[in-house]
Amino acid sequence: DGGGPLPQEQLQALDQALEKVRSDIRGTLDHARQRKDNQEEAIFAAHLALLEDPALLDAARQSIAQGRAATHAWSDAIGEQCEILLQLGNALLAERTNDLRDLQQRVLRALLGEAWHYQLPAGAIVAAHELTPSDLLQLSEQGAVGLCMAAGGATSHVAILARGKGLPCLVALGSELVDVPQGQQVVLNADQGRLELTPDSARIEQVRQSHLLRQQRREQQQQQAQLPARTLDGQAIEVAANVASSQEAQGAHANGADGVGLLRTEFLFVDRHTAPDEQEQRQAYQAVLDAMGDKAVIIRTIDVGGDKQLDYLPLPVEANPVLGLRGIRLAQARPELLDQQLRALLQVSPLQRCRILLPMVSELDELLHIRERIDCLCAELGIGQRPELGVMIEVPAAALLAEQLAEYADFLSIGTNDLSQYTLAMDRDHAGLAARVDALHPALLRLIAQTCAGAARHGRWVGVCGALASDPLATPVLVGLGVSELSVSPPQVGEIKERVRQLDAAECQRLSHDLLNLSSASAVRHACHQHWPLS
Repeated sequence: DGGGPLPQEQLQALDQALEKVRSDIRGTLDHARQRKDNQEEAIFAAHLALLEDPALLDAARQSIAQGRAATHAWSDAIGEQCEILLQLGNALLAERTNDLRDLQQRVLRALLGEAWHYQLPAGAIVAAHELTPSDLLQLSEQGAVGLCMAAGGATSHVAILARGKGLPCLVALGSELVDVPQGQQVVLNADQGRLELTPDSARIEQVRQSHLLRQQRREQQQQQAQLPARTLDGQAIEVAANVASSQEAQGAHANGADGVGLLRTEFLFVDRHTAPDEQEQRQAYQAVLDAMGDKAVIIRTIDVGGDKQLDYLPLPVEANPVLGLRGIRLAQARPELLDQQLRALLQVSPLQRCRILLPMVSELDELLHIRERIDCLCAELGIGQRPELGVMIEVPAAALLAEQLAEYADFLSIGTNDLSQYTLAMDRDHAGLAARVDALHPALLRLIAQTCAGAARHGRWVGVCGALASDPLATPVLVGLGVSELSVSPPQVGEIKERVRQLDAAECQRLSHDLLNLSSASAVRHACHQHWPLS
């Protein structure tokens, strides 16, 4: 014969290469789950799904059947898919071609028996036409300190992963970038979106100094992190941490957290085929309490449904899952799940250090029903005193009813992530809108103000456990509106405590109420920079 590739062998080679890449991606997914890195997990889960796409696989296999080599068949099949996405004229879909090219390279490397290899010198800034998500993971492991790309978009998966890893990253710098000679000293200023190609020695020294100062400041924040946070005029603000496991709780305690402001219990329920039993749950909650020394731990009851589904809990397929059976609504559909969880929570010791938080409450009856249930379980278990019970304020209805809820709840905790997407009617995972889902929007601030005012009428405290609590620009606004607890990501405890100590609470109160009358989130951010500059 003409010595061309034998289709059977080529198909087998392609299948083996695909399986190798799938197995590598599964490893990345496991690692991301262990670190609770939801974004990384979602991005690589999408890659796994693309590798199962029948249109893609069929095109490659048909091409092999016609006598082409597996390498060419795979490259062409991906090329066609990219072409289709680019022709749709949608910027977001065009960015997804980057994910396809990632898979193109990975499968080709597996077919050719090559590994990803590129040795980086220490402190390297990497410039490329375009990097893919798997490039980014490799470069981050090799210690790259910054990335810049000639192409790419701000909402591409690479940019999202870089943000999650704290790597400064600039995109769409134009093709001249690729002509910058290797080994040249540059300054990457991600805050201002600039790459300085010819910095003189004075500029480099200036950058080194500011980098050094930042490091010293971080060390200082760490040293002060164990101390309480009080404003200049003596108001105590509790700075707690959001955690999702006892390991994270240990980290939070070491970072100086005043408690756990939100333990997400979903970590116990996901990635398994049966629900955890009462004993397993109790041990997990107890481990978090033990990790926090003598500090209080707020444990949120299971919040699945919406975008978080469980294998063993078949829920009806919903057209709009984020507006469907999730949070406390699920507990009403499957009361035995919540009962089991409440039983486990009521058996931790000491119980007075455990506070229970209910997600997605939208009316008073939901709170009263669960309160009654807890009272019954306490009686059953011979427990004299019910633990504190709080309500998540993440549905606008709950913020508007805060006063009624505060009469029967011991505290309120504002989840700004969901509250902002429900108030603004914008999905925070929508790449085209994500930048506008800003919890400093005046409408959100009004709901926060109303929540604090309603709680104060019954002498209850209000915390914030959404991402806004971790934003130092927002700290003075939240303190000014009446929030007394901020629950932040563990590494930020020291930074937010330092921010609190620089504020005058009375001044924050006076200035933050004026922000409610501004026109947009960007106007609020501008005013915050003016009133309370970030030093």
